[in-house]
Amino acid sequence: MASQSTSQGYSYAEPEIQQFVKDFSKLILNEALIPQTDPNTKVLNFRQPLDLQKFLDLEIYEEPVPREKLLELGRKVIDGSIVPGHPRFLNQLYTGVDPYSLFGAWLTEVLNCNVHTYEVSPAMVTLENYIFKKISSLIGYPDGEGIFCPGSSFSNLIAIHLARFRHNPTLKEKGLFSCEPMVILKSEDAHYSVEKGANFLGFGTESVVKVKSDDRGRVIPEDLEIKIQQCKQKKCAPIMFMASCGTTVLGSFDDLESVADICKRYNVWMHVDAAWGGGVMLSDKLKYLTKGIERSDSVAWNIHKMSGAGIQCSAFVVKEKGFLEKCNAYRAEYLFQPDKIYDTSFDIGDRTIQCGRKNDVLKLWLMWKGRGDKAMGARIEKAFDLAAYLTEKLKSTEGFRLVLPEFQCTNISFWYIPPRLRGKQETTEWWEEVGKVAPAIKGRMMLKGSIMISYQPLSSKGLVNFFRVIIANPVCERSDMDFIVDEIINLGQDL
Repeated sequence: MASQSTSQGYSYAEPEIQQFVKDFSKLILNEALIPQTDPNTKVLNFRQPLDLQKFLDLEIYEEPVPREKLLELGRKVIDGSIVPGHPRFLNQLYTGVDPYSLFGAWLTEVLNCNVHTYEVSPAMVTLENYIFKKISSLIGYPDGEGIFCPGSSFSNLIAIHLARFRHNPTLKEKGLFSCEPMVILKSEDAHYSVEKGANFLGFGTESVVKVKSDDRGRVIPEDLEIKIQQCKQKKCAPIMFMASCGTTVLGSFDDLESVADICKRYNVWMHVDAAWGGGVMLSDKLKYLTKGIERSDSVAWNIHKMSGAGIQCSAFVVKEKGFLEKCNAYRAEYLFQPDKIYDTSFDIGDRTIQCGRKNDVLKLWLMWKGRGDKAMGARIEKAFDLAAYLTEKLKSTEGFRLVLPEFQCTNISFWYIPPRLRGKQETTEWWEEVGKVAPAIKGRMMLKGSIMISYQPLSSKGLVNFFRVIIANPVCERSDMDFIVDEIINLGQDL
């Protein structure tokens, strides 16, 4: 009797579980999915952290709660969450999940596959091999391959790992203590994950050399060459440079052709962080921004950002087929037996430093199949069109000032100057006051729940806090761009 009671509630054949699945699915559709694209709803119901803890009823007890209570808790989680699919969520480099990708994510969770060997994940391995051939063709890698990573920071870490291995393959056995100091180079505006990777991999953050960028956030190739030469003069090996396609703040695209010339000249691994801007490769109109990317050694692309796949969907692609396994393979005998009944080259687990790995390909493949190449590109182009519209709107509206005269991506950065500061001498003290405006307006936005826009300073350029609008949501229209301007004026004119 005890075994019967403890097994209840685990089988999807049980009527009670089936009803719970139906009820929860209805809750998700009606209270999480359908309302999220309605501009008349709130982007968030903000609560302070301690208030949210009380609201969510966190405590777990010895006895289970009724299924009706679980439904109630589901509603509370929805109510306590941000709505990234809302047309006025413009805060970070992602948006709501594409419906077809969501279906793929649901099916992923149902199947619960572990993507390391073909025998336990045949469909997912087959899909992953295909999708990386397609992504490689977009990049211009004739024979590339890749893996999905838990975020682009991890992808950039793997790039450092591969660059180190190519520089000295004996490090796989002998470690860092056996060789000369190595350095990693990046633009001063490139993503901070390089420092995190240098720390994690044992180089230390002092081994990261920053290269100057111009006033629009693009790396200066001449300074890259100078920095490489200086490293060599100090008897340090420059093993990798990370170029950017769409920097996090300004959305800048580096001159990849010039970078590739320099990296080839000095035998430096060229990695491209296209986590944000990689989506332009899907558009014939916009892919010029990544000209030269085919000359790189590796690319990171977060398809959950501009392209709308479910979080997370981070592709890491390498030009040289087989290089991932050369660097990472340890051929664990309990997983990668050579005498299986199928071609064991389809056991792809040794491409990564992970063992167990979640399937991230299904939500991408189904989305891409459901949309097709043309619509995938059109989505990106619409975001760029809206960004251009917002830019012109800001230029023509009193009280707004652009951080850059024009933007390469859909990151639109600007200051709002309230009436009391207009027409004044722009001293250091004046800019300090301007720097207080964006945080104050952001706070009012969150309390009202009307819109979510991020702000930040940019110390490398000496810039005080400014707004950064991120445009990626395909349900956004020009009316939402107008709302941004009107709402900032409404919330900030008395500051």
